[in-house]
Amino acid sequence: MTKVELLQVGPYPSWDEGPLNETFTVHRYFEAEDQVAFLARHGKSIRAIATRGEMGADRQMIDALPALEIISVYGVGYDAVDLDAAAERGIRVTNTPDVLTRDVADLGVAMMLAHSRGIIGAEAWVKDGDWQKRGLYPLKTRVHGKRAGILGMGRIGFEVARRLAAFDMDVVYSDLRPREFADAWQFAADPITLASQCDFLFVTLAATPATRHIVGRDVIEALGPQGMVINISRASNIDENALLDALEDGRLGSAALDVFEGEPALNQRFLQLDNVLLQPHHASGTVETRKAMGKLVRDNLVAHFEGQALPTPVN
Repeated sequence: MTKVELLQVGPYPSWDEGPLNETFTVHRYFEAEDQVAFLARHGKSIRAIATRGEMGADRQMIDALPALEIISVYGVGYDAVDLDAAAERGIRVTNTPDVLTRDVADLGVAMMLAHSRGIIGAEAWVKDGDWQKRGLYPLKTRVHGKRAGILGMGRIGFEVARRLAAFDMDVVYSDLRPREFADAWQFAADPITLASQCDFLFVTLAATPATRHIVGRDVIEALGPQGMVINISRASNIDENALLDALEDGRLGSAALDVFEGEPALNQRFLQLDNVLLQPHHASGTVETRKAMGKLVRDNLVAHFEGQALPTPVN
């Protein structure tokens, strides 16, 4: 039986590459020197795309694949996929939710703890000899008993809230509407109100055109000079220029970020600040979760071509 031809947009871990190549005829787009010519040569026979959340599939790519039936995203975010272009041709889109939810929540809470308690700087204090030369490390800020805001009470937001409650933190959240499963926590009607009521603001909502820069100047100023924003969602949900301005002039206390506009080539202004914690977009970066994500990518592809229900459809 002839294998279905598939366009692989970006590299995957070795444990995913093997099964993918066994099941499909894989065209490795990311290795092509001339990607336009690559699509022109192979595009007519490609029926599936396997991509990553940050890479997606734009209209130009979709239009170059006339036989395309499905786009399977390795990641929970699918904002880099042109859903309108896919819908116009009835192309299915899938992602990998749930399997990465708790890892992302873990990292968000870990960043809050690390930044509040100065863990990275304290380690350098020990290794550089400052502990012996200069004495005790400067005092930092406690977490327990503080107020935490969750912007976006979806799967990840819920898991973050559960973890923060264990630290005896008061949890407030904002979403399009109050959530029944979150009735243990207070609801705030809008992001500005939410930010004004918390010390730590976790951004955990999906990225859509409607949420672009939802954390802008007004929200940042409502959080204030003692506040911390933690972003484990998508970079587009925060106005980076407004964030940097506030961090530089003290209108915002600090930020812990796992995502950036134009990553990995992030704005160099971040590197000049000592009130930011920067991470390389690896919230789901555990062996266990990445293996589960890769399997779900393949499960969606196989289900489609076997005429079965898709495990995790987006559209």
